[in-house]
Amino acid sequence: MSANVYTIENLLVGKTYRSNSLTGEIISAEKHPKGIWYGENTEAYLVEIYSAHTLRNKFRTIAVKVGE
Repeated sequence: MSANVYTIENLLVGKTYRSNSLTGEIISAEKHPKGIWYGENTEAYLVEIYSAHTLRNKFRTIAVKVGE
């Protein structure tokens, strides 16, 4: 029996990002290089967002829950 193995990066790509200032599609994701801490059981990710309303892709930091 084989299982599909996913990474957090793969699961984030293609999702919609929404905030007060930006709405768009996440086109890339990686663990944040500066290791920002949001709390227990979370990891910081740097995501690149494509929006049809801006001239360039934008980058945002998001927190992802990784445990209970």
